[in-house]
Amino acid sequence: MSTSFLTGNGLLQIAIYFAVLFTCVRPLGGYMARIYEGNVIWLQKPLGWLEGIFYKLCGIDPHKEMNWKQYAAATLMFSLGGFVLLYCLLRWQSLFPLNPAGMSDITPDLAFNTAVSFITNTNWQSYGGESTLSYFSQMVGLTVQNFVSAALGMAVMVALIRGIARKNTDKIGNFWVDMVRGTLYILLPLALLWTFLLGAQGIPQTFSEYVKVPYIETQNVAEVKDATGTVTQKADTITEQVIAVGPVATQIAIKQLGTNGGGFFNVNSAHPYENPTAFSNFLEMLAILLIPAALCYTFGVMVHDRRQGWALLAAMTVIFVPLMFYCVAAEQSGNPHFSAFNIDQQASTLQPGGNMEGKEARLGIVNSALWASATTAASNGSVNAMHDSFTPAGGFVPLLLIQFGEVIYGGVGSGLYGMLMYVIVAVFIAGLMVGRTPEYMGKKIQSFEIKMASIAILITPLLVLFGTTLGVMTDAGKGGILNPGAQGFSEILYAFSSAANNNGSAFAGLSANTPFYNTALGICMLFGRYFIIVPVLAIAGSLAVKNTVPRSAGTLSTHKPLFIIFLVGTVVLVGVLTFVPALALGPAVEHFNLIK
Repeated sequence: MSTSFLTGNGLLQIAIYFAVLFTCVRPLGGYMARIYEGNVIWLQKPLGWLEGIFYKLCGIDPHKEMNWKQYAAATLMFSLGGFVLLYCLLRWQSLFPLNPAGMSDITPDLAFNTAVSFITNTNWQSYGGESTLSYFSQMVGLTVQNFVSAALGMAVMVALIRGIARKNTDKIGNFWVDMVRGTLYILLPLALLWTFLLGAQGIPQTFSEYVKVPYIETQNVAEVKDATGTVTQKADTITEQVIAVGPVATQIAIKQLGTNGGGFFNVNSAHPYENPTAFSNFLEMLAILLIPAALCYTFGVMVHDRRQGWALLAAMTVIFVPLMFYCVAAEQSGNPHFSAFNIDQQASTLQPGGNMEGKEARLGIVNSALWASATTAASNGSVNAMHDSFTPAGGFVPLLLIQFGEVIYGGVGSGLYGMLMYVIVAVFIAGLMVGRTPEYMGKKIQSFEIKMASIAILITPLLVLFGTTLGVMTDAGKGGILNPGAQGFSEILYAFSSAANNNGSAFAGLSANTPFYNTALGICMLFGRYFIIVPVLAIAGSLAVKNTVPRSAGTLSTHKPLFIIFLVGTVVLVGVLTFVPALALGPAVEHFNLIK
């Protein structure tokens, strides 16, 4: 394995990944735009009857649109209903079928944390799936929420786009129609395709009981003397190994496509049954960024200016790519302490090609670092390597990508509407610099939009920093730390960053399945999701009622490189400056301790 990603297969793997990803952006983005604009698509012939049945059973008029308050109320009611159903299912899972392993009921604090986690598209897991949840809980509970929580984020995003594109109206669409169409025509077909592809790679999809495999384990050794001397005889005892299986492929497909990240197994996509081959690894990484990237093109189509969508995608990529390469380089640099033992890192079997601790040898450093960067940029949270085992500099990248607010691609829907909050702030700052009223897509950005965007941007840093403070200052918080010092601080900071920004990945090394962390992280997930959604919908309603103003010589072009750079600077400055003190106490201190 080469120590440089600039040579060998490393750079080729990254190039192929981005080439395939960006090739899919236009066709998928255009397809999603047609769906949300209500245009006829080919899938309506085989699936349209399901859409109609749902409307009739629920008494929904698909032609009746909502204002932003009605849309927000429907969003909150739907999420509340999902929480109650999932919480009850987890609390009494022993009463339901498809439980061949006899899984018991879940404790109240863990059920609260898990239910909140999956309805908010966070998918933080304080438990080991194969040792805690039944097949019924995994499928009917978690997998269903993987679909609808993702569709909800996309629905909110579409409502904001309509608010930008429309004028002189208070209507921004119908929440129930957007939810149904996003689930039925986007997420479900893609999930079926990915389930087939992943199943073909060997990921299980079965309702059979866990497999018990006999193996030989040496337990007793007896010494017997004969004429030639002492002879050692080994008494072998046959024992059983229990191998967890289940309906895995269906959950893995939507966990990646919906930027959910909650895996069937405890070690997530580092498990060979969730990610068995190099091709399955590529498919899962592609699925993480596929919809978030394509939605940028969807935005451009729906606002009738494709250049705006490409500009947002460019801004996201400009931030992501350098950080991803930095993460790869940091991991391939390895642990500098090895030099003290005269170990050649290029030839050593202990550290071939860099820091392989916590990584799958079959995947290597490039795939691990690329996955870690993509999953934290996209609010996905799945892992194929343990972030806690990254070098301090390497682990800094996924932590920082989360703390940018999950707008670098981000979650499906949530990443785009989060980035648009930064766009509003950026055009406001630009307007102040030139002394004119800021505008975006012909709409004047006024005090109400700035207040709502500020709430949406600042709520997550508040939750992260306040939660981390509680974690390091209370006995209940400190009791979960397994690694002392800067690493332990980083683990708590990462946990609250992941929860508040609805990412769901973990730094590991933190005992999070306690009443304190289950409750505190659950509250962060709730506030981090809905205290952003409501301001976003308020902005959508505010912009929809406005008329457009004609362009002039002083109008800021928001699709050109100058604005892209300005937008990137806004995201980076807000993210970095907010968390510099915390990052200095965690990854920075640990890095300098490592290299001193």
